[in-house]
Amino acid sequence: MTHPADDDAALPRRGYRKGAERRTQILDETIRMVAEQGVDASSLRSVADALGITHAALRHYFPSRDELLLAVYREHEVREQGAPDRMKSAIGDMRESASRNRAVPGLVQLYTTLAADAVQEGHPATREFMRERFTRLRADLAALIEADQASGRIRADLDPVDLASLSIAASDGLQVQWLLDPDAVDGERVLRLLEQIVPPAG
Repeated sequence: MTHPADDDAALPRRGYRKGAERRTQILDETIRMVAEQGVDASSLRSVADALGITHAALRHYFPSRDELLLAVYREHEVREQGAPDRMKSAIGDMRESASRNRAVPGLVQLYTTLAADAVQEGHPATREFMRERFTRLRADLAALIEADQASGRIRADLDPVDLASLSIAASDGLQVQWLLDPDAVDGERVLRLLEQIVPPAG
């Protein structure tokens, strides 16, 4: 027998589940729009129109465009972590990521847009996100570099954090060049060159 109190307790859970489903729907649609049409197509109003909801309803979940774009990129990163071809070396991992990114230039554009917004006034959430991302990425890559050094793939006298910073700078810069002139720049090939330049243990 179901008691009224049990029904009352279930209501908040149903409401939470519905809200979570709507949030996922918004993120899925925005990811699709960014991937297919670029960042400029992802205004709050255009996303709301695509979903058939009101602008006010969308702002209930994402009060600003910055918050929506940050959520989209975070979700993209979560899905990227599950890519089956991720490698266990610093530059190799970024090279494989560059290869996957060629299929979704809109999401590469999203990343460069966030990076550009982060250095301007008026985007505190984006600035904090990018600062935290770079801190985490440097640490993750430095750990992979240290593993490569321990196995003799990279010289042990190179500073892992400095090499991680160089790898990030190369990858991000190549993405911008590729967005501006896709036929002239092959980020995967150039990162392979960087991988070859970094000397192994002698």
